Amino acid sequence: MTRVIHVFRQPERFVAGTVGEPGDRSFYLQAIQEARTVSVLLEKQQVSVLADRISALLQEVARRFGSDGLTDEEPRTDLDPLAVPLEEEFRVGTMGLGWDAESGSIVVELLAVTEEEVDESVVLDDTEEGPDALRVFLSPEQARAFADRAERVVSAGRPPCPLCAEPLDPQGHVCVRLNGYHQRSPAED
Repeated sequence: MTRVIHVFRQPERFVAGTVGEPGDRSFYLQAIQEARTVSVLLEKQQVSVLADRISALLQEVARRFGSDGLTDEEPRTDLDPLAVPLEEEFRVGTMGLGWDAESGSIVVELLAVTEEEVDESVVLDDTEEGPDALRVFLSPEQARAFADRAERVVSAGRPPCPLCAEPLDPQGHVCVRLNGYHQRSPAED
């Protein structure tokens, strides 16, 4: 079966979003250009890492080239929900990120999970062999807006425990830092 690479050179929208209640959410990335929409499923940690790496890449581009291409105004963060119907193309396994100096764009490539190990040469390449992919070219403003929204989406889940940072469930939380014991207050002695 031949590889399918979904390429979005000038997406109108590239966002992270979720479906479900905190603690039972599914995370998606969605690219939209004209009448074409592609949605891919991934893990919360992958969304977080991608947002962090995009921010770091923007800083590195600014350091090396003297400008990250961002205007002085704050980028408009897209707060709209994911487009429906939400049909998953694939589950993301490998992620790639790069800078295309020719177009002044950040390139995000998301590869489908496969049973075989993914060769590094397949990422950001148009070879016929390899996992399906979603490749999105983002202006620095779009990349910053994506990273901002992705961070909001990730942090909108369950609040973290102040002791162990694990998510607090509405039903309660067994904190590993307390190790099953409660500290005694001096008044109890």
